[in-house]
Amino acid sequence: MENRINKAGDIMAIRALVITGFGINCEEEMAAAFRLAGAEAEITHINDIFSGSVNIHEFDIVSIPGGFSFGDDIASGKVLANKIRFKKLGSQGTLLDEIKAFIGNGNYIIGICNGFQVLTRLGLLPNIAGTCTQEASLIHNDSGRFIDDWTGVSVPVISSFFDGLHSFELPIRHGEGKLVFADETVRTKVKEFGLNFLTYTNNPNGSEMDCAGLTDVTGKVIGMMPHPEAFLTKYNHPAWNNAQPGSKNDEYGAGFYFFKHLVEQVKKQKG
Repeated sequence: MENRINKAGDIMAIRALVITGFGINCEEEMAAAFRLAGAEAEITHINDIFSGSVNIHEFDIVSIPGGFSFGDDIASGKVLANKIRFKKLGSQGTLLDEIKAFIGNGNYIIGICNGFQVLTRLGLLPNIAGTCTQEASLIHNDSGRFIDDWTGVSVPVISSFFDGLHSFELPIRHGEGKLVFADETVRTKVKEFGLNFLTYTNNPNGSEMDCAGLTDVTGKVIGMMPHPEAFLTKYNHPAWNNAQPGSKNDEYGAGFYFFKHLVEQVKKQKG
């Protein structure tokens, strides 16, 4: 990752690219989260990346927000993942090729909800074998219905993704949120490497290992089903006027700390 220096000799702000288009509908909240956390955020239609008018390598973080890409007509995230994997760019490579190079340069890519579904179908999560072969999937909730609610989550002691918060609530909005792994080998490696960084305390969808959030082995690819961008201030919570689980008794919601931690991590790398 190259440092970008301004005329005063200071390192410029972290830049986050927020992808939209084809049914993605949480881009404004995602951009707001990055800006609140101290980064610059640019929302762009994915077709602008395919056409070459936007270059992901000019950013530090690429994010795929939640929504219903291509209406979830085949399976959630599948069509968008196939376009990223197979659509040829001007270079004759694919956007997946560019994303792999982007990660290899030390940059981050995150997917929330539908974005998480895209990352698993691309094989970027958990990517134990390092070949971007699909090793996990997000399938229909055990309840058989769409869930729009707040859910309890817990952060393992070894994880710092939420800046010291351990147990709190986040909103979920999904019909296909049950995370399943391809086989016992993948499941074992996820446990061994500690890739399950966020777990449900009530498992609303039946996910294996109670998994609500997953990283790859590099820690540069991050996906989760709950929506941290929808809980940036305590006033987003339905019980905003009461003490909330795991809160720091300030104006921020738990989701803010995820983005703050991510931006600070990138700043440390750039420094």
